Amino acid sequence: MATYEYTARDGAGHIFNGIYEDINSVSALKSEFTKIGYKLLKVKRRTKFNPKSFNVKRSEVIPFTYQLAGMCGAGLSIVQSLDTLEKQTENKSLQYIIADVKKNISVGSSLTDAFRKYRDIFSDFFLGMVEAGESSGKLPESLEISARYMEKQNDLRVRIKNAFTYPLIVMFMCIVIVAALIIFIVPVFSKIYGQLGVSLPGPTQMLIVISVIFRNYWIYLIIFFCLFLYSFQYLRKNKYIKTKWDYFKFSMPILGKLNKIAAATNFIRSFSMLITTGVPIIKALQVSGLVSNNEKMSCICQDLQKSVQSGKNLSESLQNHNIFPPLIVQLAGAGEQSGQITQMLNKGVEFLEKDIDRIITSLLVKLEPALTLGMGIIIGLILMAVYLPMFDYMSHLK
Repeated sequence: MATYEYTARDGAGHIFNGIYEDINSVSALKSEFTKIGYKLLKVKRRTKFNPKSFNVKRSEVIPFTYQLAGMCGAGLSIVQSLDTLEKQTENKSLQYIIADVKKNISVGSSLTDAFRKYRDIFSDFFLGMVEAGESSGKLPESLEISARYMEKQNDLRVRIKNAFTYPLIVMFMCIVIVAALIIFIVPVFSKIYGQLGVSLPGPTQMLIVISVIFRNYWIYLIIFFCLFLYSFQYLRKNKYIKTKWDYFKFSMPILGKLNKIAAATNFIRSFSMLITTGVPIIKALQVSGLVSNNEKMSCICQDLQKSVQSGKNLSESLQNHNIFPPLIVQLAGAGEQSGQITQMLNKGVEFLEKDIDRIITSLLVKLEPALTLGMGIIIGLILMAVYLPMFDYMSHLK
């Protein structure tokens, strides 16, 4: 099997480029194109490319989705739109994916199925929106909503990430300073105390032992740290461990409330956007659970599905789970009664986003001085352990 780059002309006379993979020969490729009424103009064999060897960032998928929505809305066909985007895209991995999606559509695949091949890049929400757009004939609108959703989610992640950047820098600087003291300063004083024959108190002896371990066995410490990280990543993929971890994230002492509200915001936003495009409520709940990437949230969505299927309305079903604030339940109920549930849920999302900003600000107000104080205490204890024998020695001299 080989991969080919090609230039072809469709039945309407439009010329387009693309990539066709897993085919035996040029003649077989010509035969495939003849079946669908296309004429192969130029073909070149290429080294098979694995898109997973490159990373397609979320910041690249968002503009791609916006552009695809705009082109489809302007009246261009899917194939024409993808052909244009393939030429404009600089990321080789995304370019390959676009070409492959275009090829699959050309041979009769639906757009949803063509994108589904790359679920590690295009989320279940994206696929659900595309599927809804195809079935309702409102693909441009569905793509636009999907792009807005991804943009909102990305903005939320960036806000949280930026908010905790300074505390992480403070922690890193603390670790660097402590390591420098233990590796470079403590051995100097240890040598001096050895020459003076000073008896060392317990804290100083412990500090010297730690310094010896760091200086003589640093390679083993690095290996242990790498193994720990690898084990942590490996265990996170285990379904049982992941489930326990996802449940724990909602009950953390400090970050638990933030995780809860962020998950609720993600769910309400995705659910609201899905039903806006005509996706049935049960299907919207199912997709929103998959998008959450959290086992507890997924279980909540399954429970919501069962509750709605049994005849309860959405607000009653939401009320059974404390992850959703009372205001969200009230807005959902008001939306159901007035027939404006999407508008009400969108207002709820705005409320939750403001709540997230408030929680982050409150956390940082408490966290920053606590980190500074903690760093001062740790460094102070190390310096005290270092200089304590010196003070004892000076007192004996007097």
